[in-house]
Amino acid sequence: MAENGNGSVKEGFKIPEIKYTKLFINGEFVDAASGKLFETRDPRTGDVIANVAEADKVDVDLAVKAAREAFDHGPWPRMSGYERGRILYKYADLIEQHIEELAAIDGIDAGKLFEFGKAVDIPGAVRMLRYYASAADKIHGETLKLTGQHQGYTLKEPIGVVGVIIPWNFPSMMFFLKVSPALAAGCTVVVKPAEQTPLSALFYAKLAKEAGIPDGALNVVNGFGPTAGAALTSHMDVDNISFTGSPEIGRVIMQSAATSNLKTVSLELGGKSPFIIFDDANLDMAVGLASAAVFFNKGEICVAGSRVYVQEGIYDEFVKRVIEVAKGWVVGDPFDPKVNMGPQVDKVQYERVLKYIEYGKRDGATLLTGGKPCGDKGYYIEPTIFADVKEDMKIAKDEIFGPVMSLIKFKTIEEAIERANCTKYGLAAGILTNDINIANRVSRSVRAGTVWINCYFVFDADAPFGGYKMSGFGRDQGMNAIEKYLQVKSVITPIYNSPWL
Repeated sequence: MAENGNGSVKEGFKIPEIKYTKLFINGEFVDAASGKLFETRDPRTGDVIANVAEADKVDVDLAVKAAREAFDHGPWPRMSGYERGRILYKYADLIEQHIEELAAIDGIDAGKLFEFGKAVDIPGAVRMLRYYASAADKIHGETLKLTGQHQGYTLKEPIGVVGVIIPWNFPSMMFFLKVSPALAAGCTVVVKPAEQTPLSALFYAKLAKEAGIPDGALNVVNGFGPTAGAALTSHMDVDNISFTGSPEIGRVIMQSAATSNLKTVSLELGGKSPFIIFDDANLDMAVGLASAAVFFNKGEICVAGSRVYVQEGIYDEFVKRVIEVAKGWVVGDPFDPKVNMGPQVDKVQYERVLKYIEYGKRDGATLLTGGKPCGDKGYYIEPTIFADVKEDMKIAKDEIFGPVMSLIKFKTIEEAIERANCTKYGLAAGILTNDINIANRVSRSVRAGTVWINCYFVFDADAPFGGYKMSGFGRDQGMNAIEKYLQVKSVITPIYNSPWL
């Protein structure tokens, strides 16, 4: 059983006061029109952290109205890109001043590792914001070479009001993955954070106001998908929806967009990523990367390399070593610096993961280690490894979003490619080999939006991120992301007596 580190929190550390629990609309924190509240809970214990204002259609209408007014008549899209960039840089600086507090908020709201949040999550969000701040004055069209006596050029204009719906696994990074390029483009934004993790989004709204982002340009409406989310996706004054979540909800959003105003939609819908290890790979590196690819962030990551394909020549030794690593992972309070893995985000997700572990045993997979809850309170689950997994088993087909590894042996390159592509998803893949020809062939053959060779979880603001197949469409990160918040307009005028055409 994995060691449990519950309760050993750094001496002197204090959980921050929760300051912001209302909706943020048109530059102000306001109660929900209905007065309704909902609970957000600490996954370490299941206890209530705070009662948060619950938006429904009336509140979303107010937020969209504010964003529409800010776009149609406000200063944000009328500023130069340089001026917008300056404000976004100030916004990033303010976030940087609150790194510890924000990491702690995500720790208690999402069960994320506090030290990792301080070192990676929040600084990563800051880098994302600065990347797009620097891009705000680099949006430009093209000069067109037209036939006849005409000249033309294209303009790239902000698309308008953007609705952003983000998941709970990376509350801070997901916020800025979508909000940063939309704001840089000159759009105004309404964000619906996941109901499990609304707290950091509200803090970011407060800092946006402090940085000088105009009222109405950034709004945050806490609430639930069937009410607040549905009101946002079906709204006739929203021009674009950017969503990260499940394929099931992605379909609902596309239907909502189609039956309202045919707003554009971008979707990132998760994955079931293959992690392919060839005989010539460095075994120590393979064991370390494969473990992290599944157990990092308690498996609550869309690109988790949860289908681990190991070539037969090293399979037995790999299995022996990866079990040892899994047993050594410390599960416990995410504020304890010795802990490797915190709790699942809430009781629903905790029970879902445990249900999939039972599916694995029922379907005939061999449980090698883990598979049980741990700790006397909270939503903790042991790192879990199954062997003898077949592609038609539920644990191999479905995105579990928990610390569950499926081990599968293969013989040939051709078999590895075929089995890696035997999924409805196509978000990411990992390849471990020292043979450049294998790396090139497999990376071009696997149908996934990101392929990591001899590494994993390498994200960068400049690297476009998105999926194939049922992992969705559209790209976050890179300049590709800013394009989805822009419209292209062709402008054509006649020219007379030109010495050249």
